[in-house]
Formats: sequence, structure tokens, C-alpha cells
Amino acid sequence: MKDKTIDYVLRTTWLAVQKMYNEEASKFGSTMATGFTLLSIDPEKGTSSTALGPKMGMEATSLSRILKTMETKGLIERKPNPEDGRGVIICLTEFGRENRDYSRERVLKFNDTIREHISDNKLSHFYEVAEVINELVNNKKIFNQND
Repeated sequence: MKDKTIDYVLRTTWLAVQKMYNEEASKFGSTMATGFTLLSIDPEKGTSSTALGPKMGMEATSLSRILKTMETKGLIERKPNPEDGRGVIICLTEFGRENRDYSRERVLKFNDTIREHISDNKLSHFYEVAEVINELVNNKKIFNQND
């Protein structure tokens, strides 16, 4: 594995996880992106549309498409924000809550399965490494604007 770059391992691992979640979601006519969005919406109060993108780390354009599809499928409904008349709160429908529960079960099963096969010590190191990578990338310590 020494000849593989860190980027390669991250990318191929994430693509495998993404494929696994998409295959599972497709059994219910859904996608991983929809499941992730469902999990990011507060099931009781809903979530402001302007807060949802940053919470998920997504651009508004991509999120807009996902939300439109979710609304068409009856998973969410948009309600006026009572605190800001210009804003919108994204709320889960009953069908959306059911799908959210299903998505949550799948994520927890993934986590439990990984924890069964990897020691707490190794997982702790994994989280530390991921945190450092995120910090370096987010603080532009690898490539900066002047490169």
C-alpha cells in the first residue's frame, strides 16, 4: 500500500462507501444524497433552508436540486420562517420522517459494523488523522491562493 497516495486511499474509500449507500438507498427509490439531507433536517422543528447548505457542506445549487426532488417525492415541505418572513423552513413530512429513520438505521449499522472490525485505538487515530487533514485543507495550508 506504500505506493498509494493518501488522496487515492481517501477517494477510493469514500467512493466505495458512497456506492454502498446508493445501492442500499436505491432499494427504496432514493439516493445517498437524499438520505444525508434527511439526516441533516431537524425532525421536530425543521431546518432553515439557509442553514442547511452550510450544515451539509454543500453549495446552494446542488442542495436546491435535491430539495426539489425531495419535495416532489413528498419527503419534505417548505414552510415560511416565523422569525424571518423572507426565509423558508424545510420540514419533514411523515413519509420523510420514516425515510429519515431508515437512513439513520443504515448509518448506525455501518458505524457498528466498522466498530466491530476496528479497535477503538485505531478509530481514534483515524479521527485524529481526518481532523488534521480537514484543518490543513480548510486553512489552505496545502495550496494557498497565491500558488
